[in-house]
Amino acid sequence: MADSFDLIVIGGGPAGYVAAIRAAQLGMKTAIVERDKLGGTCLNWGCIPTKALLKNAELYHTLTHSADQFGLSFDNLSFDWSKTVGRSRNTANTLNKGVIGLMKKNKVKSYEGHAHIPAAGKVTVYDKADTARKGKPTAELAAGKVLICTGAHARPLPGTPFDHDKVINARDAMTLAEQPKKLLIVGSGAIGMEFAYFFNAYGTEVTVVEMVDRVLPIEDNDSSKAVQKSFEKAGVKFKLKHLTTDVKVNKSGVSATIAPVGKDGKPDAGKAETIEADKVLVAIGVMGRYDGLFDESLGIETFKDHIKVDFRKQNADYQTSVPGIYAVGDVIGPPWLAHVASEEAILCVERMAGHHAPDIQYDAIPGCTYCHPQIASIGMPERAAKEAGIDYVAATFPFMASGKAQALGDTTGFTKIIASKAHGEILGVHMVGDSVTEMIAEASLAMRNELTADELIATIHPHPTLSETTHEAALGTEGRMIHL
Repeated sequence: MADSFDLIVIGGGPAGYVAAIRAAQLGMKTAIVERDKLGGTCLNWGCIPTKALLKNAELYHTLTHSADQFGLSFDNLSFDWSKTVGRSRNTANTLNKGVIGLMKKNKVKSYEGHAHIPAAGKVTVYDKADTARKGKPTAELAAGKVLICTGAHARPLPGTPFDHDKVINARDAMTLAEQPKKLLIVGSGAIGMEFAYFFNAYGTEVTVVEMVDRVLPIEDNDSSKAVQKSFEKAGVKFKLKHLTTDVKVNKSGVSATIAPVGKDGKPDAGKAETIEADKVLVAIGVMGRYDGLFDESLGIETFKDHIKVDFRKQNADYQTSVPGIYAVGDVIGPPWLAHVASEEAILCVERMAGHHAPDIQYDAIPGCTYCHPQIASIGMPERAAKEAGIDYVAATFPFMASGKAQALGDTTGFTKIIASKAHGEILGVHMVGDSVTEMIAEASLAMRNELTADELIATIHPHPTLSETTHEAALGTEGRMIHL
C-alpha cells in the first residue's frame, strides 16, 4: 500500500528542500525524495563548497602577492592542498546536516533513492545503487501533486564524454586529490572563471577557451574587459573566438585541438593548434537532469534538454504538460541559478495552496560570479539597451576613486548604472570588484520596485563604504558625480 501525501517533491536541492519546507508550513503533508544528498548540487558540490575554495584562494593570493602592502612578511609560505579541499567538504557536510534537520523540524518525510513517476500522482522509489531500477521499489508513494526539482548536470563536449579523471566537470574539479600543473578550461562563464581563478591562485598554469569574443559572455562588455585584464595580469591565458574541436586522453593528461571561429561560425581547421594539459575542465553549460524519472509514455513534454513549463507568463503555476505534475528550478531551463530555483519553488507551492503571490520578474534577476575580482549584475547590459533602440545613459564610477576601496587596498573594478533618459528608470546595474556580490542586492531591490536613478541619489549611503560607488554611479546618470 502506497504512503499517501498531499505533495511529493523529487529532488532535495535549493528548489526541492525549500519547496518541501514551504509546503509543510502551509499545512501540506509532504514527502521529499533525493538520490544523493539533501541540499543538492548547490549545497554539496556547487555554490557553497566552491565559495569555500575561492576564499582559500583569495587569502593565499593576497598573502603571496600583496603581503608587503599590508606590512606583513613571513618566510616559506606554503599550502596544504588536502586541507584546502577538506575545508570545502566540511563546509558542505555541515550544511547538509542542517537541511536534514530542517526536514525533521518541518515534519517532511524523507526518502533516499531514485524516484520514478509511472503515472500522475504516483512515485516509486528505488535503492540509490539500483540506477537501472531492476530491483523492487523500496517505497511506493501517492499524492495529489508531484513537484520535480531535479536540477541539472554538466553538459559534455560533443564527442568527449566525462571520464571524471582527465576530462572533468565542476564536481570533479573541487575534489581533485592533487593539484594539476596545467589545466585547460573550456568555457568562460561563471563556473569556468571561478575555477580559473582558484587554480591560478595556487600556481596552476591555466588556459581558458571561449567560443565568443569575450569572457563572461552574458555580462556587460565593460565587465568582461575588466575581468579579463585582471586575470591576464595574474597569468591566466585566454583563447577567445576559439572552439575545442577534439580532445585526446593520454597517459600524461590530455591533448586538445582548438581552432579559431571562422566567418561561417565553424572552426577554421587550417589555423588549429594543440594544447597539452594535465586535465580539461569542461564548463560549457548544463542540461536538465531527469534521466530515468518518467517514461516517455507519460507525456511530459521536454524542450532543449529541459522539462517544458510555461513559467514566464503571468500567474504561471509551473505545471508540466501532465496535470498534477509540476517542475521548477534548473530542470526547466535558464536562468540556472539557485536563488531563482528557490523562489520558483516557493511561488509554485504557494499557488498550489491558493495563495496570491507576485510573479517572478525574470528580466531583473541578479547574477554573481565569485572569483576575484567578483562580478555582479542585474538587468540589461549596455549592448542590449543599444540593440533595443532605447534612449539611455550609462554612468560608471571606478573603485579607484572610492575611499573605502583605497583603504582596503583593492581598487580593481567599478559600478555601472544604465538608466533611461526619459524617466531615469534603472535598466541595468553592473559591478566588478571586491564585495560586489553583496552590493548587488540594493540594485535588485531598486529594480523590483521600479525605482529611478533619482531615488537612488536621494538614498543616503553610509561612508566610507563600497556601496557609495552605487550612489556615485546614479549621480553620474545625471552628470553630477561628486568624487570623479
